[in-house]
Amino acid sequence: MMTEQFKVKNVKCGGCVKAIVDRLTALPQVDKVTVTVEDGCVIVEGDGISRKALADRLAGLGYPETETG
Repeated sequence: MMTEQFKVKNVKCGGCVKAIVDRLTALPQVDKVTVTVEDGCVIVEGDGISRKALADRLAGLGYPETETG
């Protein structure tokens, strides 16, 4: 099992959490998604998951990854 962690913008409420969880768990390679509103942390667990595909999906939903570094 692989784990990818993202820090994203615009996570403000339970509705945001539900949207992210629903859309990411719809992907066949994703087993579990955890979202924390307080820090915009999204943790995705699964097999054969593509970080870029997940980041693109999050951005498409309105939750782009924050700049790092």
